[in-house]
Amino acid sequence: MRKPYIRLALICMVVALITATLVIGPGLVDNFPPRGPWVGCVRDPARLPPPPDSPDGRPANYLHTCGSRLYDQSGREVRIAGLNWAGLEGRGFAPNGLNERNWQDILDQVAALGYNTVRLPFSSEALQPDRRVDWINFSLNPGLEGLTGLEMLDRLIAGARDRGLKVILDRHYVAAGRLTTLWHTLDVPEERWIADWRMLAARYAGNDTVIAADLANEPHGEATWGTGSPDTDWRLAAERAGNAVLEANPYLLIFVEGIENYRTDHWWWGGNLIGARTAPVRLHVPNRLVYSPHDYGPAISPQAWFWDPSFPANMPAEWDRHWGYLHRENIAPIVVGEFGGHSVGADQDGQWQRSLVAYLRERKMGALIWALDPTWDTGGVLTKDWRTVNQPKQQVYQQLLTLPLDTGASGVFGRAPARFTLLYHQGDVDPAGDSIAFSFQIVNDSQDPADLSRFEARYWLDCGCQPTDKQRQPTVETQGLPSQQVLVDLVPTEQGGQDHYLRVRFGPLAGLVGRYQASGTVTIRFNRAAQPGRPSSGDYSYAPQAELHQRFGPWSRVTLYRDDQLVWGQEP
Repeated sequence: MRKPYIRLALICMVVALITATLVIGPGLVDNFPPRGPWVGCVRDPARLPPPPDSPDGRPANYLHTCGSRLYDQSGREVRIAGLNWAGLEGRGFAPNGLNERNWQDILDQVAALGYNTVRLPFSSEALQPDRRVDWINFSLNPGLEGLTGLEMLDRLIAGARDRGLKVILDRHYVAAGRLTTLWHTLDVPEERWIADWRMLAARYAGNDTVIAADLANEPHGEATWGTGSPDTDWRLAAERAGNAVLEANPYLLIFVEGIENYRTDHWWWGGNLIGARTAPVRLHVPNRLVYSPHDYGPAISPQAWFWDPSFPANMPAEWDRHWGYLHRENIAPIVVGEFGGHSVGADQDGQWQRSLVAYLRERKMGALIWALDPTWDTGGVLTKDWRTVNQPKQQVYQQLLTLPLDTGASGVFGRAPARFTLLYHQGDVDPAGDSIAFSFQIVNDSQDPADLSRFEARYWLDCGCQPTDKQRQPTVETQGLPSQQVLVDLVPTEQGGQDHYLRVRFGPLAGLVGRYQASGTVTIRFNRAAQPGRPSSGDYSYAPQAELHQRFGPWSRVTLYRDDQLVWGQEP
C-alpha cells in the first residue's frame, strides 16, 4: 500500500537534489558529508563536561574524530597539515637551529609558510629535572639559558599558542639520541613511559594548543600487533598508554603509529597498520583515536616496491593496503606522522614523494612533513642556513596546506602579541649590608623593534632613606648601550611596605631593541645610609635565588613599564 508514496518521495528527493545542484552548484553538494559511521558524531559524542578554558581565558577548542575525519568543538571539519621540528629528543634538549636563529622567529616562519601544526619529538630523558638546554646561541635566544628540557617545551607550546599553531607531542626516544625497537627498555620501563605521558597530559590539561599525544615513535623489529605479548604487542601497549593519557586529559587525540613487521609483511618502521583491521586500538574515551603511519622513499632504503615495473603507479595500492584502508573504510582518521626526502624532481625519490603528496591530497588525509630541519637524511623545508626556504619542496608541500586550526592570542593566525620581559641578575653584595647592585636586560618578545625610550624599570626597596640621600646618585654601567642615555633616580613611594624605588629610564638616543632580542645590559649600584634592621635582602626586588646570582633570568619583582603601562612583573 505504501509503495506509490515511497516512489513519489524518492522522485521528490531526486528533483530537490537536482534543483540544489543547479542553484548552488555541484561543489557545495559534493561537500555534504557522505553517509557512513561518522554521521551523528560531528559534535563530540564523548559524554564529557565542557573542557576548561584555556590559559588566556579563551574557550578551549580541542579536536575529535568522526569516522575518517577530524572536527573541532564547533563541528567544523579540519585537517592537520604540519611539520616536525626535531631536537628535543637529542642531547641538547632543545629544538634544532637555535644556534643559528631565534626560536620565535622560526615559529613565525612556520606559520607564514601556512602550516597549522608542529610535531615536537622529545625523549624521556628530556623530561628529567636535571637536564638543561644546550647547543643554543643564548645571545640570539635570550631567556633560554638555564631552562630544563621540560621548561623549553613549555616555551615552545606557549609560542605556538601565541601564533595559533597546534602542537603534537611525540615521545621519540627513551633517552637522548638513543634509538630502540620498542617503547620500553630495562632502564626506561613501560611504567616510566606511561608515567611521563600522565605527567604531560596533566601539565597541559586545558591548554588546547596541545591537541595530541603521539605515544611512541616507530615501533619496529620485535614489535608485534595483536599477539597478546605483554612485552612486544604494540596495540596493547598503545591502549595502556592511551587510556592513561585520557584519564588525565580526556580531550586529547591519541596518535598510534604502526609497526614494521606484521606476520610476513614487511613495511617501514611505524608504518605497518595491517593488523588494525582485525585488532583495532580500543580507548575508553570514544572518538579520540588517530592512526599515524610513517612512510619514506627509496633514498632512505631501496625497498622492493620501488623496483616494481609499474612504479610509482603501484604505490597507492601499497599505501591502501598498509594504512590507507583505515581512512577509505571510515574506520579512523589517518595523519601521516613522518614523510620526506631531498628530492621532489623526476628521479625515483622525487616520484615517490610527489605521488604520496597527491595520494594524501586527493583523500584529504592529514600529514606532518619530516622535517622543518635541514636533516642529513631527508633535507628540510629550510636549507642549511635555517632561513632560506627550499622552494621546490615547499611548492609540492603547499598542496597539503589547509586552513589554520586556531587564530592565536592576537586574533590573527601567525601574529603573536607583543610581549616584553625583564631579565635580571642579582649583584654580588652583602645581603645584610646597605648596598644594592643588580643588572638587567629588556627582552623584546615581539615581531617589531622596540624603542628603549618608551621603557622604564623599577627596583622596589625599603631603605629608610632620608631626603638628603637623594643627592647620592646611583652609579650606572652599561654594555651595548650609551651610558649617558640611561637615567636613574630615587623616587619616594608608600606602596606595599616599600618607601622608595629606583627608577631607570632611557633617553631618546638609547636605540632600539631588535625583534626577539635583548637590549644591552644596565648595571645599577646604590649605597644607601645604613639603617638597622633594613638590609638590602629585605627589599621587595631583591632576588635570593642562587641561579639569579649566577646568570640572567626572569624576575617579576623588578617591574617594567612601556608608555607608563605595566608590561612585566608585579608591583609590591
